[in-house]
Amino acid sequence: MQLSESTWPAVADLETNLAVLPVGSTEQHGPHAPLGTDMLTAEAVAAAGVEAYTTETGVDVPIAPVIPVGIADEHRAFDGTLWVSPDTFRAYVRETVESLAHHGFDRVVIVNGHGGNVAALRELSGDISRHSAAYAVAFTWFDSVESELPMGHGGPRETAVLREIRPELVDEVAAESANTKASDHWGEWVAGVNLAYDSNEFSENGVVGDPKAGTADEGRALLDDAADALAELLTAVASRDRSA
Repeated sequence: MQLSESTWPAVADLETNLAVLPVGSTEQHGPHAPLGTDMLTAEAVAAAGVEAYTTETGVDVPIAPVIPVGIADEHRAFDGTLWVSPDTFRAYVRETVESLAHHGFDRVVIVNGHGGNVAALRELSGDISRHSAAYAVAFTWFDSVESELPMGHGGPRETAVLREIRPELVDEVAAESANTKASDHWGEWVAGVNLAYDSNEFSENGVVGDPKAGTADEGRALLDDAADALAELLTAVASRDRSA
């Protein structure tokens, strides 16, 4: 159930304490992919995962509106990128989780589509779970799947999923040559330390990897795998004993 498309009586009738909160980012994904890639993929995984869970259990789960701006100032050199501070991001996510908990949805799975949010979400979920009435866990979809496609940034894995869910948003002409100005890995590493703070320091067009390598069929497989993983996680969160 999408909260933004539902009435309050319909939400009140739900018989679950679970909720899903997608979070993403609005940031450059190279010359071929939209700025909203991370929120679009998070939304798609959230919807597919809840559908899989509902099919298996018969229990519908509310999906909150996606949080579209995250911790992304590493991409600030590229036009259109938006970002907030880690403190602002954590506060917004926390208060959204608290809103859900107020209505009885006190077990919240945060479905994340942006690597820059990972550390903050892990810290925040632990803090919420230790010090509030809610229980929160963070699920980053591209860490939940096994694939031979590299992740990169605007690379084959993300582009494959976009080709499945929103193919009209992929500039296929730009994708053909995107790898010529891309990096084949993230950052500039010396002695285990990344010397580059911003993506334009190592990638001329913001891309890491070759987006040509990710097909729509592979995107469907990735989405299915992520949905299955999310459904499994929802089952575990629903049944977890929090009395200790």
